[in-house]
Amino acid sequence: MSVALRNAQRAVPVRRAPLRRAVCALRAALGASRFDVGLVCAGNALMQRLNSAYRRCPEPTDVLSFPFHQVAAGELPRPRYRDEYNLGDIFLGVEYIHQQCRETGEVFDDVLMVTAAHGLCHLLGYRHDTKLEWEQMYQKEAQILEALNRLIGSRLRPLTAGLF
Repeated sequence: MSVALRNAQRAVPVRRAPLRRAVCALRAALGASRFDVGLVCAGNALMQRLNSAYRRCPEPTDVLSFPFHQVAAGELPRPRYRDEYNLGDIFLGVEYIHQQCRETGEVFDDVLMVTAAHGLCHLLGYRHDTKLEWEQMYQKEAQILEALNRLIGSRLRPLTAGLF
């Protein structure tokens, strides 16, 4: 299946091909290769509108995930029809991420891939509202990022290390 990537902002250049390849590899590491994923690179204005509308938090953010199916953490959806082979959509706040990277000195493309991994985990039911949920999600992110690291020769780690 496919990863549909749309760049809906102009503030930050995005290298789409490596990002698409990374999301395909991450999806495979999750055992979800047969599911479609929508990926939207968004600016601060769109992220703020979405965050306000869906989370009642009127600020831009790094990632918002909108799952097509409701599943328990780590479960794959069980579609009945061919057109239901869709994990959902991930909105990456690339302008927000870019600003954070300028402040921290982190590599933008690396943080973008890690943030996409975080978004994919959310599509598969992972949350981080409690310490237990966070630990479960952190382990899954570390696992799939390790698979990506082997593939592309990097040392990516989850960004949520200090959340709890």
